[in-house]
Amino acid sequence: MKILKKLYVQVLIGVVAGITVGYFFPSLSNAGKVIGHGYISLIKMLIAPLIFFTITIGIANTGSLKKAGRIGGKAIIYFEIVSTIALLLGVIIANIFQPGSGLSTNNLQAEDVSKYVAASSEISWSEFFLHLIPSNIVDSFAKGDILQVLVFSILFGIGLSKLDTEGKPVTRSFERINKVLFTILNMITRLSPIGAFGGMLYTIGEFGFETIIVLGKLMLTFYITAIFFIFVLLGLLMRYYKMSIIKLLKYIKEELLIVLGSSSSESVLPNIMMKMENAGCSRTVVGLVVPTGYSFNLDGTSIYLSMAILFLAQVFKVPLDLWQQLTIVGILLITSKGAGGITGSGFIVLASSLAAIKVIPVEGLALLIGIDRFMSEARSITNVIGNTVATVIIAKHEKQIDTALYYSVVEGKPMPERAITTDSYNDNPQNVIYNVQTKEI
Repeated sequence: MKILKKLYVQVLIGVVAGITVGYFFPSLSNAGKVIGHGYISLIKMLIAPLIFFTITIGIANTGSLKKAGRIGGKAIIYFEIVSTIALLLGVIIANIFQPGSGLSTNNLQAEDVSKYVAASSEISWSEFFLHLIPSNIVDSFAKGDILQVLVFSILFGIGLSKLDTEGKPVTRSFERINKVLFTILNMITRLSPIGAFGGMLYTIGEFGFETIIVLGKLMLTFYITAIFFIFVLLGLLMRYYKMSIIKLLKYIKEELLIVLGSSSSESVLPNIMMKMENAGCSRTVVGLVVPTGYSFNLDGTSIYLSMAILFLAQVFKVPLDLWQQLTIVGILLITSKGAGGITGSGFIVLASSLAAIKVIPVEGLALLIGIDRFMSEARSITNVIGNTVATVIIAKHEKQIDTALYYSVVEGKPMPERAITTDSYNDNPQNVIYNVQTKEI
């Protein structure tokens, strides 16, 4: 059957199979963990070199460092505005639906959250900003530290652009290496149904469905809020630029299903970069916006953090006035950036934020541990969609997008008669990877 050859169908089958096996054979959860984490490790293996070569080539080919700086500046401004809206949305919806009202706190276990409290006390925001500067770039690549690799890549790209004609051979060599990396990525992506199967097998086998029932109101409220944010707020933003959010989501449906299975947005970072380039966004925009957004544009995480804090306030019957709630938003704007890339960062950020607020018991985090895995899937999916939309919007605003190619590849509109055998965008040699007629990688 032709439909079974489509990657998104295979991933969906993997997700359903993982849920089924995890439910009936929970003892196999460890095997699922090995499979799921193995797939994510394969992807993570490529993240650092792909970011380095993509950003370096993009900046070296811009011919204008001022333009690259302008794109980066606009990206940061966009991230802060949208993240603030996401935080405020979480606060507003939590106030309306009151997901924590009437929930018992009798069974809280403080020891469950001790490690997160300890980790939050070790966070130093001055150290975080100093951490952006790599002291050993080899170590940064080895650890896969996205922000440090990003900083080094920008500096390397600037240095390469200043060499002018002398740097061209290096740039061309990097372009060839980058094509090899994308080819490897295509090979690994074919294993994504297996990765999705393993991820869901582990999630369902390890955590089960019981925890969903206990805290179902919070989960439902969060899911509804995330859907509203994506289809209404981001949808209106896309419509303003005469683009469809629905068709963009269809374009990245394979990646969204992979995130659903793996509960990790990092599992599709290289894929999103590739697809955005193939859709006509310039390499400079893709290279600067997508990796930076993975630390500074976490829309789903922002909604979750503000909603979780108000949820705990409602559970413990702690009244918060308007100014206190706005203070929480201000604190989260800082703390949500500080734990980027840290394992278990959601709880670490919550713990540090609660410690700063000092009116809500940190032990309340124990209530959220059971459903965090299920919440993380929605957070990650929203984060990926938010960064994809950000890339398109900034590329459109900067006129760094091949509009005809975008409408053809993403929205299925007829391509104007012109040669597509070479690069459709002068900053985007990866377009040749994508088959415009079949819309498949």
